[in-house]
Amino acid sequence: MNISQIRVVRLIYNMNFRDIFSLAFRTVRSNKLRTGLTVAIIAFGIMALIGIITAIKAMNQKFTESFSTMGANAFTIRYKERNINFGGNNKKDITVSKKGDKKEKNSSLGKLVTKDEAEIFAGRFSFPAIKSLSIFGGRNNIASFNNRKTNPNIFLFGGDENYLLLNGFTIQYGRNLAHNDVRSGSNVCLLGYDVAKRLFKEGAERAINAVVRINNIPYRVLAVMKSRGSSFGFSRDNVIITTYSNVVRNFPAGYSFVVGIMTPDLQKVQAAMGEAEGVFRSIRKLNSTEENNFVLDRSDSIAEKAMNSLRFLTVSATIIGLITLIGAAIGLMNIMLVSVSERTREVGLVKAIGGKSKMVSRQFLLEAIIISVLGALFGILLGIAVGNLFSIILDTGFVVPWNWVVYGIIICTIVGLLAGLYPALKAGKLNPIEALRYE
Repeated sequence: MNISQIRVVRLIYNMNFRDIFSLAFRTVRSNKLRTGLTVAIIAFGIMALIGIITAIKAMNQKFTESFSTMGANAFTIRYKERNINFGGNNKKDITVSKKGDKKEKNSSLGKLVTKDEAEIFAGRFSFPAIKSLSIFGGRNNIASFNNRKTNPNIFLFGGDENYLLLNGFTIQYGRNLAHNDVRSGSNVCLLGYDVAKRLFKEGAERAINAVVRINNIPYRVLAVMKSRGSSFGFSRDNVIITTYSNVVRNFPAGYSFVVGIMTPDLQKVQAAMGEAEGVFRSIRKLNSTEENNFVLDRSDSIAEKAMNSLRFLTVSATIIGLITLIGAAIGLMNIMLVSVSERTREVGLVKAIGGKSKMVSRQFLLEAIIISVLGALFGILLGIAVGNLFSIILDTGFVVPWNWVVYGIIICTIVGLLAGLYPALKAGKLNPIEALRYE
C-alpha cells in the first residue's frame, strides 16, 4: 500500500455521502479506457432509442403539416380514402363516419364521384360553409415556355375559386381563378413556384399573362403561388392548377372528383358532415339499408392515421434500445466485478481500520450509476443529433423528445443500479483479513 492509498483510506474512514460520491467519480475518471468502453456501449443503446424516436417525431410533424393543410375545421367527400399503409399489404379501405368511427369495407364498393354529382351537391348543400370542387389531372405532365421546359413530373390539379383556400395555397403574383373561369373552362392556370422559376429564370413575376404550354396545350398564366417547400423529399411547388372543367375537357384521365368543405367553426364540423352525408346519399340514390359508397374524410384524420402507422417503429426502437442496454448492463457488471477483484486489498484495508460494509458497497454502486448515467447523457446528445439529421431532410423544425430524454436517464440509472448491485454487495461482504492477504 503506497502513501496515496493510505491517504485515501484515511479519507474513507470518516466520509459522508458527498465524499463517497466524489471518490467514486475520481475512481471512474482514473480508469479511462474501461469507463470509455462501457459508456460507449450504453450510449449506443440510448442513441438508437432516442435517434429513432426523434426521427419518428419529425415524421409526425411532417405528416401533420403535409396532410392537414385544410385545417381541422374541414373535411372532404371522395371516391375512397387514401390508403396509407406501412409494412403491410392491406387491400381494405378504412372509412370514417361522421361520428369518427372506423369501419372496413371492400374497395370494390367505391364509386367514382362524377362532375355532375359534385356540382349537384354544391347546389344542394345549404350548410353555411365554403365548398370547393376539384379533380386530379395526373402527375406526369410537361410545362414549356419558348425553349424551356420542365421534366415530365408536374402535378396538375383542377379546382375552382375556393380550391387555393381549402388546400393551403397562397398567391404571390397575379390573381386567383374566378367563377367565370370555372364556368367557361378557359385555358388559364396558376403556376407553382418551382414551375415558374424553371420556366421564367428572369423572375417568377414575369410569368403573369404569359402563355405557357401544358402537354403542348397553350394556357395563359393568371398567377404564381408562394413556395410551400418540400415534403418527404418531394417539392410541393411542382404543381399547376387550372379549373376542374378545363381538366375534364383537356385531360380526361378518369379520376374521381373531390368535394372539399370548410366550416367557419371547428364545433360545426360534425353537423356539416352529417348534412353532407345525407345530401350525397340522396344524390347517389342510396336507400337506408345500403352502406356509403363514398368516404367522408376529416382533414386531420389522414395525418392521425399516418402517425398511428408509425407506432411499430417506436416499438422496434424500444426493443433495440433495451437489448443493447441489457448487453451493456452485463458488461458493466463484469467490469465492476473485475474492479472489486483488483481493489480487494484496498477494500480490506478500509474495513480493517473501521470502514463499514455499507460505505464500501455504496461506493461501488455509485461508480456503476455514474458510468451508466454518463452513457445516457452521451447517448441522448448523439440520438438527438442523429434524429435531427432526418428532420433536416424533411425540412421540419428542431425536434427534442423530452419525455424520452427523461425515460433514457431513468432507464440508465436503473441499469446502473442493477448492474452494480451484485459487485457492490460482494465488495461489502469481503472479509478484511482475507482481503489484506489477497495478491
